[in-house]
Amino acid sequence: MVLAAGMGTRMRPLTDTRPKPLVEVDGRPLVDHVLDRLAASGIEDAVVNVHHHADLLEHHVKGRNGTPRIHVSDERGRLLETGGGTKNALPLLGKEPFIAINADTIWIEGVRPNLSRLAANFDPERMDCLLLVAATALSVGYDGVGDFTMDGEGHLSRRPERLVAPFVYAGAGVFAPRLFEDTPDGPFSLNLVFDRAREAGRLYGLRLEGVWMHVGTPDAIGEAEAAIRQSSD
Repeated sequence: MVLAAGMGTRMRPLTDTRPKPLVEVDGRPLVDHVLDRLAASGIEDAVVNVHHHADLLEHHVKGRNGTPRIHVSDERGRLLETGGGTKNALPLLGKEPFIAINADTIWIEGVRPNLSRLAANFDPERMDCLLLVAATALSVGYDGVGDFTMDGEGHLSRRPERLVAPFVYAGAGVFAPRLFEDTPDGPFSLNLVFDRAREAGRLYGLRLEGVWMHVGTPDAIGEAEAAIRQSSD
């Protein structure tokens, strides 16, 4: 599941004329970084939801060659947010656990591909949700206070109030479809299912290997491109 329907308001004025997933970093649209990473991890089918400048994004992703095969989940009529958009796409995603990834998340890989690690480490006996998390202090372009703490077994807990958490959600995770049972039919955030899994003791994290880059504003693009160039030197 590639979450690509957001308005990208913090990326204005670039998103006045295009969806954020088509903003280029290092010469390629953000969504192509994501789809190429899915392909490299052996994923053959991807659902992409569309809303903001939907025609442009749909034309772009359907014009790609090779894998993954693209299936579009249309949210032109109503933006459903991350959780509602994922729930809306469940008929296309099937009944097995699936990866959901933000269309604007980007990172420099470590030794092993992170999406392959994420899929390999998901244990349906213990987990309903396994999130890829990055070190708050080491992430490029991120100046927030983090999202989660993690214990020695990988259980995630929410950041305590007024404290900085060591890990930030890196925009990708494996989700069991049952997490979306009895959730709202309209817009809602994936945070709802994060908390549902956490309350059941079934929310886990996997630390990203490499460097995660937060490309939230136009100014952050240059910082991300500099990090990419440095990693290839």
